[in-house]
Amino acid sequence: MLTIRPARPEELPALTAFPNDNERNAATAAYLSGLLDSGCTRPDWCLVAERDGALIGNVVLWTPPGRSVPMDIVLLEPGDDETGAAVLTHAADLARSLGADSQGHVLDTPSQAPQFQRDPQRREQLLADHGFTVARDGCRFLWQIGDPMPDQDERLHWRSLAELGEEPFVDLLADAFTDTKDSIFLAKIAEHGLRGAAERNLADMLEIDHKPAWFEIGYNQQDQPVAISLPARTPSSAVIGLVAVAPPGRGHGYATAVVARGTRILVDAGTTEIRGDCDASNIGMFNAFQRAGYRNFANRKMLSRPL
Repeated sequence: MLTIRPARPEELPALTAFPNDNERNAATAAYLSGLLDSGCTRPDWCLVAERDGALIGNVVLWTPPGRSVPMDIVLLEPGDDETGAAVLTHAADLARSLGADSQGHVLDTPSQAPQFQRDPQRREQLLADHGFTVARDGCRFLWQIGDPMPDQDERLHWRSLAELGEEPFVDLLADAFTDTKDSIFLAKIAEHGLRGAAERNLADMLEIDHKPAWFEIGYNQQDQPVAISLPARTPSSAVIGLVAVAPPGRGHGYATAVVARGTRILVDAGTTEIRGDCDASNIGMFNAFQRAGYRNFANRKMLSRPL
């Protein structure tokens, strides 16, 4: 008989372990331990699938620190088809009962720590069968200490959130969104309009660990605001959180300047590894990361379903 239930204290943080796969077991357990410590998940959000006394699958819900409603599935071990269907159904029911109206999940290829999402085609089909659709087909980038430090763009001077307040950031984001091709931004614009999407994106970034001095607007030599840099730290890594260039600044390489600026700020704060994401079709942003010395280490599909 298959049972889906919250993990018991002694089953955390290991959950579903695999024989002869110590690398995967240790990395995934350490990742979940960090999520529990940071408040991104809770023991009652960690569900396991049990059959005949053995744990054969699991699903873990996630939200940014400080929130009480789970937004995403962060860990998923689907087991066989019956188990995968059961854990995804219970994950939806639990999130809905806590006030969520949608649920996201990311699928990275190639398989890697800490999620080790093996058999991605089967996973994607399972998710599609349970209402998930692709919200973004994206690329992931990585910079590590020891890589060349990107050159800073002397054409821009920077003023921070601490100096400016939030309104100029919303104004510039709304301007940048007028012709964005980013699928995540487009979805928010469709729902909330240009300014509403700008306000919500900034609010989301303000919830991620950062210092007000890190969030900056770049001004060109005519003192026009042309670019936004929002580097931050998530519980698992430092990130080039959001890059935006307003239409008057397009075609001048300022996206690369933003990545370089965020990299410098995070390195000065002690960071040794930085990640960034963009749409696979966003050639300009793809090139900006590469020009700043980042490597495309994985591809990421962001999926979501209504609840």
